[in-house]
Amino acid sequence: MYPNLYYVFKDWFGVEWSSLKVLNVFGLMVALAFVGAAWTLALELKRKEKQGLLLPREETVVVGKPASWMELMYNGLLGFIFGFKFIGVLFSKAPEVSAPDYIFSKEGSLWGGLLVGVILAGAKWYEKNKRKLKSPEYRPIRIWPHDRVGDIVIIALLFGILGAKLFDAVEHWDDLMKDPIGQIFSASGLTFYGGLIVAALAVCWYAYRKGISIKHLVDAAAPGLLLAYAIGRIGCQVAGDGDWGIFNSAYVSDETGKVKLASAGDYENQLKKYSTYFLQGKVNDSNRMVYVTDRTYASLEDVPHKSIKGPGFLPNWLFAYTYPKNVNADGILIPGDTDEHNRVLPQPVFPTPLYETLICGSMFLFLWVIRRRISTPLLMFGLYLILNGFERFLIETIRVNKLYSVLGMLLSQAEIIALCLVLAGVALIFFSRSKFKRLS
Repeated sequence: MYPNLYYVFKDWFGVEWSSLKVLNVFGLMVALAFVGAAWTLALELKRKEKQGLLLPREETVVVGKPASWMELMYNGLLGFIFGFKFIGVLFSKAPEVSAPDYIFSKEGSLWGGLLVGVILAGAKWYEKNKRKLKSPEYRPIRIWPHDRVGDIVIIALLFGILGAKLFDAVEHWDDLMKDPIGQIFSASGLTFYGGLIVAALAVCWYAYRKGISIKHLVDAAAPGLLLAYAIGRIGCQVAGDGDWGIFNSAYVSDETGKVKLASAGDYENQLKKYSTYFLQGKVNDSNRMVYVTDRTYASLEDVPHKSIKGPGFLPNWLFAYTYPKNVNADGILIPGDTDEHNRVLPQPVFPTPLYETLICGSMFLFLWVIRRRISTPLLMFGLYLILNGFERFLIETIRVNKLYSVLGMLLSQAEIIALCLVLAGVALIFFSRSKFKRLS
């Protein structure tokens, strides 16, 4: 596992640069996910523009106007924040905390922030004054939908984080009531579907304001949404962020995390050996009990598990993984390992982030291949909703989340939303075929 880039460089290149500890691998993959989504969205918007389905919008802009105080202050503030944190990491001892904790802390370089702030503000002043005219002019320009991809991505990012935190707060209401400030401003605790729903609403509102056809926009975004999710789940898998599945009782592991097939009674013995972990969330480190996880159970019989043995020609880690050096510092100590992240799960689990990467990656390729054959508006987005909902509902069968009673069934929040997405996708396809086929 690689909680941050420090471990990547240490493992791959044999160098130990402490400053890299603040650069979270999960954050990097999330950034790449947005890049991938933006790239595919731009390609699809351009294709639909060539087909005449999306048209440009004329807007009037002011040309030759010098930089305003608001522009200078905005650039200066962004530069200060970036320099304060980034230069603070490069030229000081990296804090022994996670990237999110560092970002939301008061640590950083004041002089670095001031330097970068002045540079960015000066760059904006130079750029605007280079094009300054004696008398500013109002000129009409044509802006195509693909020109707005940058704005769409930023809106999706901001409202996606807001929605993810909102839905997580609802799902973990008790924790929110105990520590509302800590829960709200914590960088952990993000619900994917919350981010997806709120971001989608915000982007659609933006598209409506800018005169972009929403039905063609969502169709263009569908493949990229699956690609982004697949890439983001790579970050979950590599970092070991805790979003893994239930225990696989067909396998057991030793203290180093090495997995092997379980014999009769091995799984039960493993639970008894580490009973404090499963019942109290604690492990014995050098004769002292250390709290490592909040996933606890009333009894060993309540520990969620399934026994699924993979075929012999496939590696064990595809079915049972112990997430060594996970970013959550969850599990027992790895013998002889003195790194900050030096723990491994005492019993292997299903690597669900890996499954989601493989499934969503395959679904992305499927939609990308068939996209040119689908001309009916909203049909592509309907397919995306069905595929996304089906995938998540399937994965939830081997994950543990808080359950709610719905029509006599016990379902997690993700399962409820997944079913709603499938139903919405089916309804959208029927609506699309009935309305647009008739119009054609």
